[in-house]
Amino acid sequence: MLDASADLADPLTGGHIDFPRMRAGHLSGAFFSIWVDPRRFPGEQAWDRAQALVAVVRDEIARHPDQAALCTTSAEVRDAHASGRIAILMGIEGAHALGDAPVDVLLARLDQLHASGCRYMTITWTNDNVFGHASTGAHASRGLTDAGRTLVAHMNAIGMIPDVSHVSDRTFFDVLEVSTRPPLASHSATRALSPHRRNVTDAMIRAMAEHHGAICVNYYAAFVDAAYGDARHAVEDAHHDEFAALAGRSWDRSADRNALVRTLAPDLRPPTIEALGAHFAHVIEVGGIETACLGSDFDGAGELAGLEDAAGLPDLYAELQRRGLALAPILGENVLRVLDANTPLHP
Repeated sequence: MLDASADLADPLTGGHIDFPRMRAGHLSGAFFSIWVDPRRFPGEQAWDRAQALVAVVRDEIARHPDQAALCTTSAEVRDAHASGRIAILMGIEGAHALGDAPVDVLLARLDQLHASGCRYMTITWTNDNVFGHASTGAHASRGLTDAGRTLVAHMNAIGMIPDVSHVSDRTFFDVLEVSTRPPLASHSATRALSPHRRNVTDAMIRAMAEHHGAICVNYYAAFVDAAYGDARHAVEDAHHDEFAALAGRSWDRSADRNALVRTLAPDLRPPTIEALGAHFAHVIEVGGIETACLGSDFDGAGELAGLEDAAGLPDLYAELQRRGLALAPILGENVLRVLDANTPLHP
């Protein structure tokens, strides 16, 4: 949205999400990720980028007040739906977005993001930061730092949901130890069905259930089926120059990369909607119906399991129904419950 001046009210070419496709998929609300690429915006540059991303989301909503509403509470989400508007919420993906400054400054910046409408923050992205360690970071065996423990307590106080997707296993359990509010895993599949370190273990699912949190299942093909992901990465590595030659915007390149994989490895089959549904069923089997929610990773993952974009979501709904799973908790009520449980202590 920021770099390409995309208008979500218009059908976009490529990618996964825009207002028309959300409506086609009966997706009445979503968290928009405030994600800062630390490779492009290192250190203090990350803070400027985060503010710019928040501004462009708010500006897009202001341009289309008849189609979308910025929401920070479950009541606002329900009101938006009742009025026929799409509920847009914001979450920060990775605390590195706060920049490189003393911890007290970083906490003040978190207050600023909360005031602008952000309601969850992932403690880490793929990289370690001053607050904690990531599942794919340089020190994946480590957990929260002392600053991270201060951060989680501050998040609890202001009403910012602690998000444990992307974090190391130890960071995950450290967050749950410190937090007095229900956490969220905003986009994580299950490790029992797909042994990828970005996915959650059964022990994590049980812990989330005990803390009244929710795990929003990721649709990314390489997380839903780690063996498929490994095989696809092998194809990409073997044909590095051909993939590197693909040009265009990131969401266009994803479609082109997917097509090139099909050409180079026609027998390599991505995971199906049934495979994605199995991850939801596993979360519920281990943690109960109040533990599962929609995680998608739209426009964050290059290839989805069984879906092309948000317009295909009815196929997922049908798969969940086929499995006899209650839809209302999965499709929104669990996330709204966690949102309500993280209201500010001091309005």
